[in-house]
Amino acid sequence: MRVTLLLSCFIFVVLFNPGPTSQKATLCTDREKNLFSCSVKRSAKLVSLCASADVTKTRGYVQYRFGIPGKVELEYPADKARSQEKFEYHHYFRAQIDETEISFSSGGYKYSIFDDYNGEMRPAVSSQGVRVEAPGTGKESTLECQGKAKASYGDLDQILQVREN
Repeated sequence: MRVTLLLSCFIFVVLFNPGPTSQKATLCTDREKNLFSCSVKRSAKLVSLCASADVTKTRGYVQYRFGIPGKVELEYPADKARSQEKFEYHHYFRAQIDETEISFSSGGYKYSIFDDYNGEMRPAVSSQGVRVEAPGTGKESTLECQGKAKASYGDLDQILQVREN
């Protein structure tokens, strides 16, 4: 009986332990809120939108990060003071449709973190990632998430500027 129990525990640990190869798929620190994070398809890069634990419309910060752990290529804004004012939030919801977008501009480029679900399509379509529009060209690149992003939008409509339409 005891051997069977030990063997069962060992099998459970082997089958359900992600092991040392799993990595934290966010560029947010343990002290920050993870608003959105995912691994980019066909890349080792991560996209993350992080916030201070105490973030409100007038306190704390929101910051976009792109890169790999230990080597962030883009961190926006560099100055965290009043950073909430530099992001725009849009959410549209109706039966079978749910679209969320958080956007900002930096260096003439427009960045839009998106999280879209369309249940009217068969099969239903869900996509998440970041779109980047180059200045003056109108050309847009999309970096899609590999798998489902970890997202927690909570009360962003109370923290960021809200775009209506």
